[in-house]
Amino acid sequence: MAYSKILRRLREEKTNYRKRGTMLMGKRNFITVNISNQNSQVQILTPGMTGDKVVSSAHSRHLLEKGWKGSRKSVSAAYLTGYLAGKKALSQGAKDAILYTGTKRYTQRMAAALKGVIDAGLEVPANEETFPSEDRINGEHLTVKNDIPKMKSTIDGEVK
Repeated sequence: MAYSKILRRLREEKTNYRKRGTMLMGKRNFITVNISNQNSQVQILTPGMTGDKVVSSAHSRHLLEKGWKGSRKSVSAAYLTGYLAGKKALSQGAKDAILYTGTKRYTQRMAAALKGVIDAGLEVPANEETFPSEDRINGEHLTVKNDIPKMKSTIDGEVK
């Protein structure tokens, strides 16, 4: 019986090579959303055969500098992190992108981050029905209230 080597990233369930291959053929920027137990991170990358290049990156810790008082992994925080990453990508010259989920499931927080990127001005193909409601994005369900429009204007003033 012959031994067949399984790729490490496939074995660790980190990369879906079929999705990645089709994404590389498209030659478009792509968005990754990572949500951990405490934070959320949104990156916009340019694919390449030798490795991906980061166009822009935003982490929910940056929201603390802007006056954020709530959880950094909530739907609202994911939205603002996506908004910040989208604004940075626009300042770097990016115009459009696609969402790359890899092996992760599409969740409400991922959808909120994607809506933030779209609201920042990047063109991303997405179905509006999958996004969370405006009440959830604005944090009406949270006990610690934050002013989302004020946070967006702060981000707009900072990233040009």
